[in-house]
Amino acid sequence: MTKYLAIILALYSTLLPPSLHANSPGKEIDHLINFVSSSECTFIRNDSEYSSSDAVKHMNKKYQYFSSKIYSAEEFIELSATKSTFSGKPYHIKCKNQPAQKSQSWLLNELARYREAVRLEAENTQPAEENKQKG
Repeated sequence: MTKYLAIILALYSTLLPPSLHANSPGKEIDHLINFVSSSECTFIRNDSEYSSSDAVKHMNKKYQYFSSKIYSAEEFIELSATKSTFSGKPYHIKCKNQPAQKSQSWLLNELARYREAVRLEAENTQPAEENKQKG
């Protein structure tokens, strides 16, 4: 039974439009991790400052710990990059020439920007794909 369910799910996923594959939670989470990694921002956790590479290490540890509860990029942000599990204090981000802000807002804004870019890319490639199928 499990084997048949896996086959059905695999076949079903091939029927999804490419834009939905590009916007999978795993790809969104990877994008957010890369976004943090490439930022030159300071991450403030429990009143201590950390580099972006240290922040990524910490987020990845929490991501692994909470992986069974994370099914979306929003859940990744909430469980791995928003607040201290121990103190409950929110994490903050301080980027050059910008006021400090909560990491949750910063990451949700980037997620929205990324989703819009993926959507626009899918719209721009869709007519070319339709023309190939017609021709």
